Amino acid sequence: MATAVSTRLIKKKKKYQKLKTIFADGDYTGKLIAWCFSMFYWTIEIVKRNELHGFKVLPKRWIVERTFGWFNFRRRLSKDYEHNPRSSEAMVYIGVIHLMVKRVSAKNYSI
Repeated sequence: MATAVSTRLIKKKKKYQKLKTIFADGDYTGKLIAWCFSMFYWTIEIVKRNELHGFKVLPKRWIVERTFGWFNFRRRLSKDYEHNPRSSEAMVYIGVIHLMVKRVSAKNYSI
């Protein structure tokens, strides 16, 4: 299986050793699920949309959408300003670090 997803997962295997479940879009079905389990013992849970019933909150999917919404508050993450993919990845890390620091400081220093 020589897809972009499998190549990326192989490169990140050591970084995410404790990972057990991946939530994915409906496009990631088929061989990828079996391959991920055989290579890393990770399970992939597919979250599919129900087109017939209009808007419906889907489990775990809203977390991803909320995170993308938070990124829009960071100017450099609101559009793809970066020319280098590593710079773009670094900006995502900085944005997430900022969110986590705000969350921790609000819990520890609230009146």
